[in-house]
Amino acid sequence: MIPVSQVSPQEIVRSVTRNIERVMHGQSAAVRMVLVALAGGGHVLLEDYPGTGKTTLAKALARSIGAKFTRIQFTPDLLPSDILGVSIFDQRDQAFRFHEGPIFTNILLADEINRASPRTQSALLEAMGEGQVSLDGALRRLDELFFVIATQNPVEFRGTYPLPEAQMDRFAMQLGLGYVAPHDEVGILSAQEKSHPIDGLTACASMDDVLSLRRRVGDVRISEELKRYIVDLVGATRSASGVQLGASPRASLSLMKAAQALALFDGREFVTPDQIQELAVPVIAHRMVLDPQARFSGVTARGIVEDVIKAVQVPI
Repeated sequence: MIPVSQVSPQEIVRSVTRNIERVMHGQSAAVRMVLVALAGGGHVLLEDYPGTGKTTLAKALARSIGAKFTRIQFTPDLLPSDILGVSIFDQRDQAFRFHEGPIFTNILLADEINRASPRTQSALLEAMGEGQVSLDGALRRLDELFFVIATQNPVEFRGTYPLPEAQMDRFAMQLGLGYVAPHDEVGILSAQEKSHPIDGLTACASMDDVLSLRRRVGDVRISEELKRYIVDLVGATRSASGVQLGASPRASLSLMKAAQALALFDGREFVTPDQIQELAVPVIAHRMVLDPQARFSGVTARGIVEDVIKAVQVPI
């Protein structure tokens, strides 16, 4: 593997993308957005139908960068301690010893997150927002590279608990994979005819490469005018018709970081309005709460953000 200092950000992204696409056919756009969130220091919520490859995407990403991967299947009886860990009394040492939970990892797949109770869902809040866990009066830091990919199915409402607004706000993006084109689906069948291709997937980059990407994201310039443009886009959601709760300042910060990451991927030294507009829907829409009447009328958060993009003046 080539040393980090000798590899350009674009080559790291291309290499990881190609590796993931060996097992994820027809999902180039989604893979690109997940990598943008990873480089920008955010987390991702994948909402789509069962069997579209959400779990495979998370596993492929972890293997591609040589990261520790943990999967938690969220169920109604899951407890916060099942995620965070627990202190157990050691008879030999006559002292409590902390046993780390699955959250102490690099890539965490929170599968079907909306099946767990709100109490258990909230166990992720501090970890996702601050990269740490407070337990038994002690503060425990997570690894520098800590990335959550949560999944939920949009069609199974029985036995689910909608994620609260504070939880949704912790996700930098909400994405959907969707069904692939027929020729891509044929490719999936051929690839898995004898075994799953993910079994042979090896690392093509390192966690140091990803941390290097994150540091370089902060070096991408963004003008004061574009910062104000981001604030105006997010602010417009708070006064839009049919919106009960608009996007928070955390949405503005996530949009800026994601735009810097996307500019870095594109080989640019500065952010452009096009990059902000490309990311606005996946970064902003899931953070909004619509009035019940607006929802019943067929209004969507995505549609409101698209209208906001058209309405807010782009800096010259």
